[in-house]
Amino acid sequence: MNNALMDLVDKANLKEETPKFEIGDTVDVHTKILEGAKERIQVFSGVVIARSGRGSREMFTVRRIVGGEGVERKFPVHSPRVDKIEVKRSGVTRRAKLYFLRDRIGKAVRLKERRRV
Repeated sequence: MNNALMDLVDKANLKEETPKFEIGDTVDVHTKILEGAKERIQVFSGVVIARSGRGSREMFTVRRIVGGEGVERKFPVHSPRVDKIEVKRSGVTRRAKLYFLRDRIGKAVRLKERRRV
């Protein structure tokens, strides 16, 4: 009974179309930013290093290097603030979480590209 109610509430908050992306993919996340009365879209590009949760609570973490420093940001998949998610390239991974990339510098951060057929 309780799970059925939770699933019903979850379904109301889900987006109809979410892109298929996996751990290791390089993505562009287009987010809506409010500045006063104006609204603009800001793009955050990076590698997906983690996914967690399910349903309306599903989150993913994107990591990129800015000025020699690593920057990570977590996004809800079904948030109305996330306008769209574009997959730029797919990486080959053998793990569910890529936290080891935090310790790597330079070219060691790059992942092999997965070929799409």
